[in-house]
Amino acid sequence: MSMEQTRAALANGIELDVVDTGPKDAPALIFLHGFPESHRTWRHQIAHLSDRFRCVAPDQRGYRGSSKPQEVEAYTPDKLIGDVFLLADALGIEKFTIVGHDWGGAIAWGTALAGQANGRVTRAVIANAPHPAIFQQLLYTNEHQRASSQYMRGFRDPENDALVREHGLAGILMKEIKWDRPSAMEPEEREALLADWQDREAAFGMLNWYRASSVDVPPLDAPYARPEGWTPPPLPKLTIPTLVVWAMDDLALPPENLEGMDAIIDDLTIVEVPDCGHFVPWEAPEAVNTALDEFLARTE
Repeated sequence: MSMEQTRAALANGIELDVVDTGPKDAPALIFLHGFPESHRTWRHQIAHLSDRFRCVAPDQRGYRGSSKPQEVEAYTPDKLIGDVFLLADALGIEKFTIVGHDWGGAIAWGTALAGQANGRVTRAVIANAPHPAIFQQLLYTNEHQRASSQYMRGFRDPENDALVREHGLAGILMKEIKWDRPSAMEPEEREALLADWQDREAAFGMLNWYRASSVDVPPLDAPYARPEGWTPPPLPKLTIPTLVVWAMDDLALPPENLEGMDAIIDDLTIVEVPDCGHFVPWEAPEAVNTALDEFLARTE
C-alpha cells in the first residue's frame, strides 16, 4: 500500500493533495477526513482495503498542502460537496462509495444525498458524524449535545483570531476543546498533526469550515426548545445502502445522534463501537474494518 500523495487540479480552481491507491479498475472508495486531521485519519482502512478497492483520500480544502482560500464563504457546504464530485471527475471516477468521519462525515451526508440523485454515489459510510436532520434538533433540545458543541461558538468568534495567529491552531484547541485524548494517538502521528497545526493559513482554513456553516449553536443559557417556527431542513430520504459506525464514548457527539436515523434512511446498518472516543477510524481500526468488510460485501 502506498500513502504517497499526488496533486489533483479541480475544475473550480481548487487543488487537493490526494492519496490514490489500489487497482484503478476496482470499485472506488472516497475517504473524507474530519477536523482537525488529514487523509491519515483513514490510514488503517486504506491499508486494509486497497488490495480490493481503489482508495482515494484527499487532504480537503483548507488542510495541509491543499488549496487554502482564506475567505469564509469559500467553505460553505455546497462548495465542499462540490469538491468531492470534481475530485472524482479529475481522477476519472464515475461512481463511488463515499466514506466520511466528523466534518468529512457531514460532507459525506451531503455528497450521498446529491449522489443518489445523480446516480454517482452507490453507498455511504459515516463514522461519528451527525445527520443534518437530527443534529440541529439536538442542539436546540439536548443539554449534552449543546454543551459538547460550545467549542463551535469559540471557533467562530473573531476574538480568538489573535490567539490563532500567535500560536497556530493548537492555541484555540487548547482553549476550546475538552474531548481531545492525545494519549490515544501514536506519538509520531501526533507530532505530525502538531506540525500541521502551525500553518496559519491552514488554521484559518480549518476554522472556516465552522464559520461558513449555517448550524445554529445556542448558548448554554438559551431555552432548551425548538425556536418558534423552526422546522427541520426538507431533506429527502437517503435510499442508497448506508453504514453508520458510532463510537459510543464520543464526548463531542453523544449516541442520541443515532435516534431517528431509521426513519430517514431506507437501507441502514448501524454498528456501535463501545469504549471508544470520537476518532473511531484510528482508535478502533479493527472494529471499523470489520464493519466495512461486512457492509461492502453485502452491498456489492
